[in-house]
Amino acid sequence: MSSNLKAHLALLGANLIYGINYTIAKDVMPNYVTPFGLVFCRVVGALFLFWLIYAFTYEKVAKKDLLLLATCGFFGVFANQMMFLYGLDLTTPINAGIIMVSNPILVLIASAIILKYKITLLKIGGIALGICGALLLLLFKKDFSFGSENMIGNLFIFLNALSYGVYLVIAVPLMKKYRPLTVITWVFTFGLIFVFPVGIKEFTHIDWQSFTPTIWFEFSFVVIATTFFAYLLNIYGLKNLNPTVVSTYIYLQPLLAASFAIWAGKDALDWIKIIAAILIFSGVYLVSKQKVNSLK
Repeated sequence: MSSNLKAHLALLGANLIYGINYTIAKDVMPNYVTPFGLVFCRVVGALFLFWLIYAFTYEKVAKKDLLLLATCGFFGVFANQMMFLYGLDLTTPINAGIIMVSNPILVLIASAIILKYKITLLKIGGIALGICGALLLLLFKKDFSFGSENMIGNLFIFLNALSYGVYLVIAVPLMKKYRPLTVITWVFTFGLIFVFPVGIKEFTHIDWQSFTPTIWFEFSFVVIATTFFAYLLNIYGLKNLNPTVVSTYIYLQPLLAASFAIWAGKDALDWIKIIAAILIFSGVYLVSKQKVNSLK
């Protein structure tokens, strides 16, 4: 199996997890764990698992790269997770899904500014197809609202998309020098430094005894699957593919969520979902068709 194919499968797995996480994280917050407390749990839990593996495959990091790793920790862990969970607590999962379709556009712009990648018509067309497909699925659910009551939450979800986009772009030089596990371990190490003073207070207020078995499962899913596995899979994808391709996979999240609902018997396959699937997969294909070297 080629490294590119492995990278695409890794991104598929990561976005399947993210697609499920919208609803699961909403169950946990805010009745059981407040947003910042949940971020603290996510970072500490995932960082423990990262170091547990990294300790056996240690790779030295140059001192000159620590500042860039710290910056990745700020945008990719602290700002990204804080803004997402805080925003999700103040808006709806469907609103968050709609706003997050802006992420590949932001990544494309950031890649052009920071990495000097060329913005090609092929990439613009691919992103446009992906947006159309994702919005087709999301808007036909008819349970979204961009009223004033969701404005603050919607704003933080957008800022989350922006911060994660910056993280994907500035992490590229690190991925050329180190293994994915090395990068993500240090990114989370610095991320915890930023998260600790903000999240520790809410963490100490968590009433663990109030957790039901279902909440324990959903809490574990957010910490282990959405944080540890999804971040590791995404950083592996970034090792072999450019940031725009990685971000474009976000369009698969509503499609994967719909597919899961159909499999569970909670939804039915129709022409809207079929057309949306064609648009999304076509968009991902167009964005990933050109290699990184041809974009410089």
